[in-house]
Amino acid sequence: MQLQVHSDNHIEGSARLAGWVRATIASKFERYDEELTRVVVHLNDEKGNKAGANDKRCQIEARAKGRQPLSVTHNAESLEFALDGAMEKLGHALAHRLGKQRNKRITDGAEVAGSAASRDRLLEEDFLAEEQLRIA
Repeated sequence: MQLQVHSDNHIEGSARLAGWVRATIASKFERYDEELTRVVVHLNDEKGNKAGANDKRCQIEARAKGRQPLSVTHNAESLEFALDGAMEKLGHALAHRLGKQRNKRITDGAEVAGSAASRDRLLEEDFLAEEQLRIA
């Protein structure tokens, strides 16, 4: 999975900030490493030098193999909260989309047809993935 971090001219786009964002994204979405080809993070300060509530914006675009990209946005009072909120939204969107894809593989026969063990394994994966999202 390729990770890119972009920031506007109101946010100091240091190597430290980019490294922190990359590490945070990589650890949160490592379970989707095989499905995702690229994740692009855009950080913006919408009001520039002016003070204001919820003026930091984080947009994350995730591209899955053979799928349309997913894009989520979250506004907050700090970059950390904006990134956390956007990651939570993306986690839900990925679990929904890729969970549907896994269910479709079962019904289309891509998995071993009629194999209760394979269905149980996939259901357990989905359950554990949703549980991790709730905890994180």
